[in-house]
Amino acid sequence: MKILIIGPSWVGDAVMAQSLYKIIKAKGDHSIDVLSPDWSVGILERMEEVSGVINSPFKHGEFNLKARINLGKKLRERNYDRSIILTNSFKSSLVPYFANIPIRTGWLGEFRYGFINDLRNFKKDKKRLMIERFVLLDSDSHLVEDIPKPSLSVDNNNIENLLTSHGIDNTKPTIVLCPGAEFGPAKRWPPYHYSRIADNYLLKGWNVIILGSSKDCSVALEIKNYLSSNSSDNNIYDLTGKTTLVDAVDLMSIADVVLTNDSGLMHIAAAVETPLVALYGPSSPEFTPPLSKNSIVIRKERGYKKIRRGKTEEGYYQGLIDVQPEEVLEKLTLLLGESE
Repeated sequence: MKILIIGPSWVGDAVMAQSLYKIIKAKGDHSIDVLSPDWSVGILERMEEVSGVINSPFKHGEFNLKARINLGKKLRERNYDRSIILTNSFKSSLVPYFANIPIRTGWLGEFRYGFINDLRNFKKDKKRLMIERFVLLDSDSHLVEDIPKPSLSVDNNNIENLLTSHGIDNTKPTIVLCPGAEFGPAKRWPPYHYSRIADNYLLKGWNVIILGSSKDCSVALEIKNYLSSNSSDNNIYDLTGKTTLVDAVDLMSIADVVLTNDSGLMHIAAAVETPLVALYGPSSPEFTPPLSKNSIVIRKERGYKKIRRGKTEEGYYQGLIDVQPEEVLEKLTLLLGESE
């Protein structure tokens, strides 16, 4: 069977969707193509279940009806047997419909009747994990413990090139910090807290690598500005805005531990099985937790609040401010199996 997946628009969701691809491939020798934004191409190429990637020409939120119709008609020649639409918008259902794909499976939402002819309604069970929601688009029932977790492949040649180009000594233990998050500071642990962690490991002679997009450069700079005068600048590597997502995959795969906010990089770290501590604020680990047994979540409250800016002057969320560096260091020590 030839299947077209309409992929998610966020990094974390793109990684978690691999659980669905694994379920599909386990049922037979199906061909899976994924229509997805250009930033996700490298990530999808690290999934052995994906046969091909179609670069979506649409920006996030862009409608462009004519272009979607034309792309759908262009894909008719591929003769897909089925499409699974992982996003919940009306516009995401248009390409499979105009590609004349006979079975079009997706969630109920945004008046997609007809465009989606195999509708699933998961709003009845709000407690389901995101990976459950993805997997249930191909199955009527699935136990959480039976769902295969994402597992991204790594490129050893790229690892060597990255270490050389950035002058990183891989004989030293390494902690990766991922201080960024979408939607601004509300989901971020403050940089003055991150600097305390960096200080601790720099003083022990570790490498400290800061990863993130160009949006996170200012946050990384704040972390470095808060470092104590006793820290060695020689072992801190600010790579924000200097790496691709697949570079992040490879660098986190060789780290001893990752400290991260709830972000796409958190899910990447889990998918390469690197031990991680994840810091949650208004988002919820009950919905999108790190999918790794070798992880620890720190959160000060329950429930989910869609907050993009906290009440502090800097926009940070109080629940994350309340997570103290001493508690994080304790969990990192526990995760690494170190003695105090």
